[in-house]
Amino acid sequence: TNSFVEIGDVVLISQRSGKVALNTQVEVTAVANGSFDITVINNNVAAGTAETGAIVLNFAVIKAVTA
Repeated sequence: TNSFVEIGDVVLISQRSGKVALNTQVEVTAVANGSFDITVINNNVAAGTAETGAIVLNFAVIKAVTA
């Protein structure tokens, strides 16, 4: 949750660190008033190199403008 986020805002996210950063994908999948959802995807299940460490995420909220 984040009390500064509103439904029209744009939330950008990036993975700052993690053990298998090249195989892990992070996305913002929903934005609502007061919150946003982050989905973490393992892109290399077949090779057995799933993310096993703690990942650190950075995010920025771009405020929407209504006229």
